[in-house]
Amino acid sequence: MKKIDTAYHLKYKICISGAAEIEHCPPGTIEKAELIGKLIAEAGIVLVDGATTGIPWYAAKGAKEAGGIVIGLSPAESKAAHVRTYRLPLDYHDLIIYTGFGYSGRNLLLTRSADAVITIYGRIGTLNEFTIAFEDKKPQGVLTGTGGTSDELEHILKIAHRGNGKAVFDSDPRSLVEKVVALIYAEEEKREIE
Repeated sequence: MKKIDTAYHLKYKICISGAAEIEHCPPGTIEKAELIGKLIAEAGIVLVDGATTGIPWYAAKGAKEAGGIVIGLSPAESKAAHVRTYRLPLDYHDLIIYTGFGYSGRNLLLTRSADAVITIYGRIGTLNEFTIAFEDKKPQGVLTGTGGTSDELEHILKIAHRGNGKAVFDSDPRSLVEKVVALIYAEEEKREIE
């Protein structure tokens, strides 16, 4: 049997970071999250999320409805704990990895498992995922105009005096996904040269 060159078949992964609680997000944010999930799937990229409710769930829904692949990283140690203890959903995922590391440990694994991170809306956990990805020098996209921490990140970077890292900001979902995909390919080209 001929062996498949697995490196050729590996897909890029984009992490969707956003609030699980969406009570305060501006109108249209949920639809934008679904659209970003759809655009990621259409680009042939795997969507990775925290296997949670809210913004990540809607992005996963958009990706699955577009025929994409979605992998979730749960804070729970098992399917039973994921559903009963954390009260998190199982739908719109091809695979859920039960990390057993709680939210902060899951956030680290989540951002590190992806080639880039897109932030939509958000609260403290989303800020945590953004800063982890920033310190890891990951390409990041922030969908502005969606409220929460995502509308504060440019200001936070400005007062932190560390530059923007590899973060791009845009209020248009399609333009943002295109920018993030371009950053992923640029990073890959840079690694091939090194």
